[in-house]
Amino acid sequence: MSLLEIKNLHVSIEGKEILKGVDLRLATGEIHAIMGPNGTGKSTLSAAIMGDPKYTVTKGTVLFDGENVLELSVDARARLGLFLAMQYPSEIQGVTNAEFMRAAINAKRSEDDKIGVMDFIKKLDKNMALLNMKEEMAERYLNEGFSGGEKKRNEILQLLMLEPVFAILDEIDSGLDIDALKVVSKGVNAMRGADFGALIITHYQRLLDYITPDVVHIMMDGRVVMTGDAELAKRLEREGYAKIADELGLEYKEEV
Repeated sequence: MSLLEIKNLHVSIEGKEILKGVDLRLATGEIHAIMGPNGTGKSTLSAAIMGDPKYTVTKGTVLFDGENVLELSVDARARLGLFLAMQYPSEIQGVTNAEFMRAAINAKRSEDDKIGVMDFIKKLDKNMALLNMKEEMAERYLNEGFSGGEKKRNEILQLLMLEPVFAILDEIDSGLDIDALKVVSKGVNAMRGADFGALIITHYQRLLDYITPDVVHIMMDGRVVMTGDAELAKRLEREGYAKIADELGLEYKEEV
């Protein structure tokens, strides 16, 4: 079993504190969901864990099996087994999906253990079929001209190909219709097992109808303010953030 432990994490951007002491503990074999209103720091948490230079960690640690990943480069964090499916994936001209994923797989392997062409193609075909992706997607430039749904499927394809230890999935349901949501969820569920853990960031219960979380966290004002099981997400859907905030004695201003 591997552990990802976030301890008293404080993060700022351009001098403004966004995270104000986040504590989380995620083990392989577990799916955790983080829910919260806009602007509470959910995406900031994912960016800080992966090392986005726009965010400054002012206090706290992020431990991967005891090693503080905040001291590592972005590349080293990925090699260690961290993966981020971004809310807004970048478009990269001149590099095909297939080229990108094979290079990413081989970057995690030793020089004498690179994945062979036929093994790569077999794995790619299997995972693209699982996600109902057309074969031509493999030869298109990375995310270039992709629809929102195609980008999200492509992020999950990368997840399946790279097989990380821990995945952070930042609003993978954003902008998806129900059919695409089911396919993306199918890909995430295919990864579930004793050697994989995921932190899913979402606003809505609907994603959690297809990916049942073991633990649900609610974030407000840069902190985790409540933790529970899958029923907590359903309660939040019924009652809303304002009632939870009032119960906890927190100030809550609804964004419009």
